Amino acid sequence: MKPTAVNSLAEPFTLPNGTILANRIVKASMSECLGDFGFAPGARHVRLYRRWADSGASVLITGNIMVDRTAVAEVGNVVVDDERDLAVLNEWSTAAKSGGAQVWAQINHPGRQIPATLNSSPVGPSAIRLTGSAGAYRTPRELTDSDITALIGKFAETARILVEAGFDGIEIHAAHGYLIGQFLSPATNVRTDRWGGSRDNRQRFLLEIVRAVRAAIGPATPLAVKLNSADFQRGGFGEDDSAAVARALDAESIDLLEISGGTYESVAFMGDTRPKASTLDREAYFLEFAEQIRADISTPLLLTGGFRTAEGTGAAITSGAVDLVGIARPMALQPDFPRHLLAGTTPATIARQRNTGIKRIDGLGNIVWHTTQLWRLGDGKDPAPERSPYLTIAHYLSRTVPYTLYRLTR
Repeated sequence: MKPTAVNSLAEPFTLPNGTILANRIVKASMSECLGDFGFAPGARHVRLYRRWADSGASVLITGNIMVDRTAVAEVGNVVVDDERDLAVLNEWSTAAKSGGAQVWAQINHPGRQIPATLNSSPVGPSAIRLTGSAGAYRTPRELTDSDITALIGKFAETARILVEAGFDGIEIHAAHGYLIGQFLSPATNVRTDRWGGSRDNRQRFLLEIVRAVRAAIGPATPLAVKLNSADFQRGGFGEDDSAAVARALDAESIDLLEISGGTYESVAFMGDTRPKASTLDREAYFLEFAEQIRADISTPLLLTGGFRTAEGTGAAITSGAVDLVGIARPMALQPDFPRHLLAGTTPATIARQRNTGIKRIDGLGNIVWHTTQLWRLGDGKDPAPERSPYLTIAHYLSRTVPYTLYRLTR
């Protein structure tokens, strides 16, 4: 008998390293922006993840945890580059696991994607600034060979500390135009040394990070990579590139490959880049790409982006195209959404675009709106689904402006 959508989502799944996941639903990464002025997590992370601990998801993937405290992408990012915050990190992981879910830490470096208000001297594979960024983002300094080697070590050290702090797995963020994605793209990596030029050279940074992290955390800890299907930029990282990188990762010791897409310059992951009609019918933004690479790799696939209904979420699993589905924004409004999907009691999320009518700001505005819902959860409050996007922007500025002024005076 063909499994129903609910049954398919409730099936356990075993990763290549033997780790068993209770079901096929993953709470995908959302940047919480709850870190303090010193980049440390705190009580609000603990409250937020304790709320999600009973969500029904088998895995909770954290938002960006940066590997270098000179490089944060957003106000409120957490940085783990030494053991100074080990105690509160342990409180965070313990709270997240209190309902039986696993918690995986997503590690990242923004590269050139740092607002000038947070860092006026960013770094990148090449000295190429974000297009259309005016003065918001500065031209990055091109990393030296020794810089790159040091950064690989930082990723490994951050992963080691997080596992010591009780996080069950690690996800390396190689998507959305951050530093690893900058190395992968020919539009942002025009180097002529061993780190640029050919596709093999452009993917070297990612593969060396994977190897260093695996060596630091050992074979028993799940290791995932988040990869763009494409960055949707002319001359950039396309689906052929992504498929080749996926095949290269398949030869490494990773346990899961998460598929996403877009960058700050083409914001598919923000929900602004409309996918093809055939993909829209099945909800998932990047499902067609997952179907294409499925035959070429044995690494399990996690697909994130666009899932909103029980039918569409279950269909992605029953189709055989992916093994796990990632749900993000719905869990900002319905913290127990996966549990209702598994029980068959909620056919669709109430999550939707919250637009101001000003197209230029609505992509970022939707991220801000959902971020402030996470803040409410972190403050011990319930979500506010009908909250005005204008009030949300005011709330966001009330918290971020003091932080930004503090960074500017450092």
